[in-house]
Amino acid sequence: MMNTRILLVDDDPNIRQLVNLYLQKEGFEVEMAERGDEAVKRFQASPPNLMLLDVMLPGMDGWQVLREVRKASNAPIIMLTAKDETFDKVLGLELGADDYISKPFDMKELVARIKAVLRRYQAPEAAEPGRELQFPGLTVNISQYTVSFMGRQMEMPPKELELLNFLASHPNQVFTREQLLEQVWGYDYFGDSRTVDVHVKRLREKLGEGEKLGWQIKTVWGVGYKFEVK
Repeated sequence: MMNTRILLVDDDPNIRQLVNLYLQKEGFEVEMAERGDEAVKRFQASPPNLMLLDVMLPGMDGWQVLREVRKASNAPIIMLTAKDETFDKVLGLELGADDYISKPFDMKELVARIKAVLRRYQAPEAAEPGRELQFPGLTVNISQYTVSFMGRQMEMPPKELELLNFLASHPNQVFTREQLLEQVWGYDYFGDSRTVDVHVKRLREKLGEGEKLGWQIKTVWGVGYKFEVK
């Protein structure tokens, strides 16, 4: 994990010190910020490999920071929150967070989540060459991590693309949310099934016209989802 830079954003000096010491011991390079507006400036000046982002911050809150960073970057972001509410988790995922962890958290679990998220972002290097899926108006190339829809390249975070690729690789086959979590996020993912719902929603917002072309991500009520091809 050497040369992996993490931007830690939290206004609590005790948490910053504790997390900083532990991550450095694990071989990460750590930069720190205590304000949201400071975090945005640091991120834009020198994008880290991953950002740990507290929700409650002075200057700009975590949601505002997340929105601002996502305008130009798909770098992995893990939200740190003292709130263990479903609304906060889903909101963070909808805005583009990769994972969330509620305080107080175990340092070993935090490191495990960091490594799991980083592995998912490094996955393109290990993708099989030449794998491309084609449907009317849609091309998914998992080796290049690109999606073309209606003749134009789509901006799509890695997990959205991986979910689309997995479903489209098995047309008309139904998968439960738990199966999709296992196949796309892996055993080391600590989220829950709502994560799948959030990502399906985002894919539908981007690819909603696909139904007119004869394919769609369809909900199978009481079971899960499938990539339906007519």
